[in-house]
Amino acid sequence: MSAFSDALSVTSHGLRAQATRLRVVSENIANADTPGYRRKTVPFEFARDPNATLRTVRAGDVNLDRSELSTVHDPAHPLADAQGNYEGSNVDLIVEIADAREAQRSYEANLKMFEQTRQMSSSLMDLLRR
Repeated sequence: MSAFSDALSVTSHGLRAQATRLRVVSENIANADTPGYRRKTVPFEFARDPNATLRTVRAGDVNLDRSELSTVHDPAHPLADAQGNYEGSNVDLIVEIADAREAQRSYEANLKMFEQTRQMSSSLMDLLRR
C-alpha cells in the first residue's frame, strides 16, 4: 500500500471510531432522565490489518458504567417505592457534553487529515501528468 492509502485508512478508522463515540454519547444525553438508565462507554482499541503492518484504531464493545445510580425523591412517580424514592440514571450531563466536544474535535481533526491527504494525492497526480 502507498503512504497515501495508509493515511486515508488510518483517518477513516479514526472517523468511524469517533462517530461511534458520538452516537453513544448522544444516547447517554437523550436518556439522562430515564429511570434506571446506565451510562454507556466506548473504549478504543488498536486494530491491526492482517495484510499490512498498519495499526489503526477502532471502537470496542459498548460497556455499561456500573457506578451507583442516583436516588430521586418523587412520591408521585409511578416507579417510586414506599418512601417515595426511585433509581434515576448515572449520567452526568457535564461529563457527556465534555465527551461530545472531545469526540467532535477529534472527528474534525481526522476529517481535516483525510481532506489534506486527498488534496496531496490529487496534487501529486497533477504533477505527474505534466
